[in-house]
Amino acid sequence: MSARGRHRRYKPNRISRAYLTITAGGAGIALPLIGAGAAHAASVDTWDKVAECESSGDWTINTGNGFYGGLQFTQSTWQEFGGGEHAPRADLASKDQQITTAEKVLKVQGPGAWPVCGPKAGLTRGGGAPDISPDDQKESAPAKAAPKAERKAAPKAERKAERKPAAGSGKHRKPDSYTVASGDTLYKIAHDHDVEGGWETVYDDNREAVGQNPNLIHPGLELSLHGDAAPAPERKAPKHATAAPKPAPAPEKKAQQSSSGYTAPVHSAIGTPYHKPGSAWSSGYHTGVDFPVSSGTAVKAIGAGEVVSAGWGGAYGNQVVIRHHDGKYSQYAHLSNMSVRAGQSVSGGQQIGYSGSTGNAFGPHLHFEIRTGPGYGSDVDPLAYLRAHGVTI
Repeated sequence: MSARGRHRRYKPNRISRAYLTITAGGAGIALPLIGAGAAHAASVDTWDKVAECESSGDWTINTGNGFYGGLQFTQSTWQEFGGGEHAPRADLASKDQQITTAEKVLKVQGPGAWPVCGPKAGLTRGGGAPDISPDDQKESAPAKAAPKAERKAAPKAERKAERKPAAGSGKHRKPDSYTVASGDTLYKIAHDHDVEGGWETVYDDNREAVGQNPNLIHPGLELSLHGDAAPAPERKAPKHATAAPKPAPAPEKKAQQSSSGYTAPVHSAIGTPYHKPGSAWSSGYHTGVDFPVSSGTAVKAIGAGEVVSAGWGGAYGNQVVIRHHDGKYSQYAHLSNMSVRAGQSVSGGQQIGYSGSTGNAFGPHLHFEIRTGPGYGSDVDPLAYLRAHGVTI
């Protein structure tokens, strides 16, 4: 490390690193709907600039704060995007190996995965492939690709025909279908089964079964992997059956705003409680509380403060994080839409967005946390915090 590196105190970008966190509810990562034909690469020089912003350019940094390497990967992100194939943690991997893994993050999440340092470094999806050797060996250069004009994609029907495996191709033929399991995402399924075209192909072939939101797939769903999926079967009621009357909706549980100016984020009973243990969460327990509310439910700021981030948060989907006057932070995740932006001041009870199921979620709900810092891993009991401010749920 240079003298400048030795004497410069490292201060990680607190907003940026939160966006690299992949947590909660499974091994997969949720996917923004990206055009299938876009380029997703950046030059080594650009990645150097991102690392300079994130970690003062120290590709081996490990300060014990849960973020590793020059590009400040969390351990779950490093594993999810194949970094574990190179080294146990990012700080133990070479610069080229870290860039290789970061290229995969860029393809899925875009430059917003580094919301401060990415734009500052000029990180975009449209760059050329970086000149790197993740295996620490320079292989012989491949033949030059055909000119862009000659590489136009074949018509959709032709591409699908090419993907269909030939009948009777033997025991080594790739499976034609897959049943979704808990923790799966389209990206993970496409990666694990080597689907040509990636998650976009899986979604394209199964759009009718998956629906309009590629982020939301349910365990038990049957997906076609290498060809057209059959249309979802039409469910008809028995000939003489009569529709059962709809049950009356449960009364909404109200939570009034306290005299301190604090309020509940939504009016709902508690679903998954805080600190529930389980292997589904990277921390070994649930770091917040879940409120099972339908999509489109108004979400309110629990108290006055300043929005420190509002945007895509990886497994958290669309999220808003607010810093309150007492130094604590509140997080609102899996939103369908956001009504505020970073840097905006909000008051207690002000609407900041609408609930949804973006990110790693298996149904609409609000995931709510209270933290001592803006990033993952600094959680405290959210209900105890609300009770201390006169709010009961």
